[in-house]
Amino acid sequence: MKSSVLHIPRWLATAVVVVALIGGGVLAIGLRNWSGHEVYGATSPDVTLARNAAPVSLANFSNGFAAVLKPALPAVVNIHTSKIVKEGQNAMPFFNDPFFRQFFGNQFGQMQPRPERERSLGSGVIITSDGTILTNNHVIDGASDIKVQLSDKREFSAKLIGTDPRTDIAVLKIDATGLPTLALGDSSKLQVGDVIFAIGDPFGVGETATMGIASATGRSGLGIENYEDFIQTDAAINPGNSGGAMIDLHGNLIGINTAIATGGGEGNVGIGFAIPINMARSVMDQLVTHGKVVRGYLGLVPQDVTPQIAKQFGLSEPGGALIAEVSPDTPASRAGLKRGDIILRVNGEPVSSANDLRLRISQTAPGTNVKLAISRDGKPQDISITLGEYRDEKEASAGPGESSEGTLQGLHVQELTPDIVQQLNLPAGTHGVVISDIDPVSSASSADLQRGDVIQEVNRKPVSSIEQYKQALAGADNKPVLLLVNRGGTTHYVDVEPAK
Repeated sequence: MKSSVLHIPRWLATAVVVVALIGGGVLAIGLRNWSGHEVYGATSPDVTLARNAAPVSLANFSNGFAAVLKPALPAVVNIHTSKIVKEGQNAMPFFNDPFFRQFFGNQFGQMQPRPERERSLGSGVIITSDGTILTNNHVIDGASDIKVQLSDKREFSAKLIGTDPRTDIAVLKIDATGLPTLALGDSSKLQVGDVIFAIGDPFGVGETATMGIASATGRSGLGIENYEDFIQTDAAINPGNSGGAMIDLHGNLIGINTAIATGGGEGNVGIGFAIPINMARSVMDQLVTHGKVVRGYLGLVPQDVTPQIAKQFGLSEPGGALIAEVSPDTPASRAGLKRGDIILRVNGEPVSSANDLRLRISQTAPGTNVKLAISRDGKPQDISITLGEYRDEKEASAGPGESSEGTLQGLHVQELTPDIVQQLNLPAGTHGVVISDIDPVSSASSADLQRGDVIQEVNRKPVSSIEQYKQALAGADNKPVLLLVNRGGTTHYVDVEPAK
């Protein structure tokens, strides 16, 4: 049997291959840009996403970095705000003094405080060509009037779309089109040592660009915001830079400049902080969609697992987040989580710290079912939990008493009476013994225990009286002691090491 051969013109075959390659490339780009983003309902701002994150050779910048900065500078704006505040007390209070008024009468009036206009400066970043602007909440907080000045000196009145004080993000809108924008990068790809630029308007001198490196990522525990995951940099950031842009060598926006460490002064000392754009974009999308940020909620208080605590709880190495408290009638309590459990993984991904757990839960939509891998009494266990919605919650003194010995030497405690519970603003029914005095050079003081702290457990044993406290400490001698401490209504574990 003779085989037949189908002859296709060479030009037609070439055209088919080219079309297939183009179509595949477009599909790949679309899928890459879509993946990893969660949609919360309404249309998000039409932002431009970075398409090139490949490493850049510094040899390409033999004449400097103008090629990066020139297109980026017009997308950073100056923001100046004003608000009405009441002037403080009269600088000359004797006008209201009865002795003064018996001679001069009431002709000077009561000298009531007068309203004054307070002004402030900051920066912002244009995200969409039709006028969506990202900045810091503290730049516009309380403002009655917000003005935005572009690099071409045009000035616009801005509308406040929404704010999120917990991450210090605010979104503004101006009535303009065809504006220059910055493409949004992926801050999760940023590494320590990467070159970055900070752009803003420090001290109101005008648009300024500075250069440095990413000194650290994932900075937290600074007490600046409720949710912290800062990029740290040595690029000069000064007052007025707040809300400005941190960009990479591609010119992509990777952070919003937010804060500086001043070392007691007022200027830059080489330690500045920026909110990662991945966090800022998530907040922006929700502010535009909902007018507020909706966060997942567990209903527990986590704390870091130190090497000492890991040893006390039977872990081979530190890691995860230790549950110091579980609030009643919350997703955590309903799922059966308990104080003393250690959350090791969320949906299969390791948890590195208490802050890591807080960030990941807060950035997950309420109603989402998550899988937690925990350690309970040294044994692994899996728990499934449906997240609730976070709502604002409360922004969460006695004489010497019984003296402790051994590791807790220098620590004095006394019975926790109802009066002391009330004085310490603790929930009714709180049990334990209260620290009445502490030697500042003791191991207990080094572990950050304080007067007024209530010790509720000693080595995992509940205590409700000094007698139970002494029994729980019996035999501890100079061994490490694990305490459950209630401070201001919030409990946390403290590991006290013997004095060396």
